[in-house]
Amino acid sequence: MRVRYKCEFFDSEELKLYFPRELHPKGDHQYVSFGSSAAEADCSKHPNGRNVIAISSSLAVILGIPEFVSSLCLFEDEETVYLGPLVGIFTSGFTPFQLMPVGERTNGFARQMSVQSSVGAVPFLFGEKHIDWEKGVIHGFFYHEQSWKKRTVPFPNVVYDRLPNRLSESQPSFREVKDKMENDYLIPWYNPGFFNKLELHERLCNDSRAENYLPETHRFTSFSEIERMVAAYGHVYLKHADGSNGEKIRQVLYDPEKEEYYCRFNDNKNRLYKFDSIESLINHMYKGKESEKLIVQQGIRLIRIEKKPMDFRVHVNKDESGTWKVSAVAVKIAGEGSPTTHTRFGGVVRSLDEVFPEEEVFEANRKKLHTAALDLAAAIEDNIGGIVAEIGFDLGIDRNGKVWMFEANSKPGRQIFSHPGLNESDTLTNKLALAFAVHLTEKTIHSPQLLWDR
Repeated sequence: MRVRYKCEFFDSEELKLYFPRELHPKGDHQYVSFGSSAAEADCSKHPNGRNVIAISSSLAVILGIPEFVSSLCLFEDEETVYLGPLVGIFTSGFTPFQLMPVGERTNGFARQMSVQSSVGAVPFLFGEKHIDWEKGVIHGFFYHEQSWKKRTVPFPNVVYDRLPNRLSESQPSFREVKDKMENDYLIPWYNPGFFNKLELHERLCNDSRAENYLPETHRFTSFSEIERMVAAYGHVYLKHADGSNGEKIRQVLYDPEKEEYYCRFNDNKNRLYKFDSIESLINHMYKGKESEKLIVQQGIRLIRIEKKPMDFRVHVNKDESGTWKVSAVAVKIAGEGSPTTHTRFGGVVRSLDEVFPEEEVFEANRKKLHTAALDLAAAIEDNIGGIVAEIGFDLGIDRNGKVWMFEANSKPGRQIFSHPGLNESDTLTNKLALAFAVHLTEKTIHSPQLLWDR
């Protein structure tokens, strides 16, 4: 694990950097770097034998290090000392108000960025309009002492993609920023893109680590296929391949005695409609070419609590060594008459020990969920392009104890962390997201070919 150090500044017109006492430099360093900026400087051990990084005020100004940075990691090669990492968190939806730079999402970013001192990374928030390509700087937002501060900094060591939705991601201007950062400046960009449900399923179904967790899933091609799957499984789910947050999910059930189909869905209210055929159901629920986007997924008879089905949100993050780690597990219990367990449809969140109070049962299910999430994360990383470092899984356990993956989210929502029992997990996921940036920076300095050969 990369050691972080307390950072201090001292007044001096000289360009000086003092190493921590315990550090044994590998070479005769002549340069200091922060993000994309670098300067020639006098580097030596701290004169008072202190175990801190001390930077002269003149050097800090040249490098663009904000005056409130309190801890840093330190990397080195033969000639250069690298301070940071400087982590650009890229998003959209900025407002004109510095108190709430990204509106209702501001508090979530504040929580994430407030852990920086315990990680050693220096995170800032920015969007396309904050980049000055000519000068090679970004006018970014930093969170310090419960307030937002705008500072001009060099280009970051790495970029953490936190675009809020597919619409933002589809904008040509976003793709231009990403391509330019990655290709012209060789800046690693992690957690890019949103998973397409069908594409992800098709890639994973041939991977032995993942195939046993996958329910039968197909692109909608015929009414007869839905009829076959409903007959085989009792119910199916109709979803949009690129949907999110439970939008437009329909549960289709069949009553063999009455030979009738039922469709359960939510349009700001939980509803249940009856149809005499799959064809009439599809034609009523999906207008025009909307049905062309559909996928059909096997329904699973989930374990229940208080007669309500439940599934599990499992977050995984890569840690400071680049290893997948389970960072949070929450239980989601479906609302009355809801087709899914989403809280927006009346679902509730519980902690795992609330639902499984018996230690033996708790541990057995915890282990199952952890194993499944780590297997799936490794398979996704190997089958999906880009640098993936964070995934939110929606997993279910059926009545026979088998684990199933319903969805994987590259930018998982954080609604589950509103539960007071998940406060520690909330902090851990935020720390790991930045800790991975430390790992990625070190790889970029010492083994860049490992990143660009992916």
